[in-house]
Amino acid sequence: MTVDEIIEKGRDVIKIEAEAVANLMGSINKDFAEAVNVIYNCKGRVVFTGMGKSGLIARKIVSTLNSTGTATIFLHPTDALHGDLGMVRKEDVVILISKSGNTEEIVNLLPLLKRINVPLIAMCGQEDSKLSKDCDIFLNISVKEEACPYDLAPTASTTATLAMGDALSIALLQVRGFTAEDFAFLHPGGSLGKRLSLEIKEIMIKGNDIPTVHEDTSIKDVILEITSKRLGTTTVVDKNGLLTGVITDGDLRRLLERTLDIKDLVAKDIMTKNPKVMKGDYLASFALQQMENFKITAMIIIDDENKPVGLIHLHDLVNLGLRQR
Repeated sequence: MTVDEIIEKGRDVIKIEAEAVANLMGSINKDFAEAVNVIYNCKGRVVFTGMGKSGLIARKIVSTLNSTGTATIFLHPTDALHGDLGMVRKEDVVILISKSGNTEEIVNLLPLLKRINVPLIAMCGQEDSKLSKDCDIFLNISVKEEACPYDLAPTASTTATLAMGDALSIALLQVRGFTAEDFAFLHPGGSLGKRLSLEIKEIMIKGNDIPTVHEDTSIKDVILEITSKRLGTTTVVDKNGLLTGVITDGDLRRLLERTLDIKDLVAKDIMTKNPKVMKGDYLASFALQQMENFKITAMIIIDDENKPVGLIHLHDLVNLGLRQR
């Protein structure tokens, strides 16, 4: 095949699969709404089952539902016939996926599932199939053609099935009132989870690691404090430990550009008064936003008495993956 022929074939595949998804619009109907309501009112779990490629797609839908607040598991149909059917309880809902609707392993499960008396939802591509007739709800995922030229490899059909699963997942998400914060709770390790759940007090520098000098500290000792703590800044406090200012390494450079006679200067002579501060119960992502807005590299964290209890550095927040991509 020539390069142009390869490109044309690739485009044909995308076109066929895009049309398969677009044709699902007719399947988003009262049956779809009923399926969403049945799942929403389920007191147990949603159980997906499917053979071969349908099983792989089912596992992906399971993952999406779990991540958006719907407790879901995958049951392999062969394993179900050899003991794993015990996973299914009468409080559950079972969704069976089959392109033909007549897959032997799936059809063999039907009478057993009916004995348990669970609601059954069929996702298949044949309106007159065993699955579509014997299940309580039928979601039509039929496609006009597969992208495979021999109509053998499931391509458009698996894409359509996945899209239907996404439609169920997002509709359920909205019915549940599932929020971004809920998503973050279920994804604490991801960057989104951190942006939506990680508080400053959980990651800030504390105690003796906070660079601190008093108002009457000599400039020499200010430089030593900034250098030793390696944060490029130091807080300045009064005799009661209350925050009165901040000195950065930039302040020191600008001072030395003006004069080299610094032996009689103390911290309060060069500090920036009323520095930007924040409380520890704010989200770390908000701290990052404020630091970028004010073009500062460190934020001082204070308590209710205006005493510095922590410090957070821009680089630490970025390294945690909090920066918006």
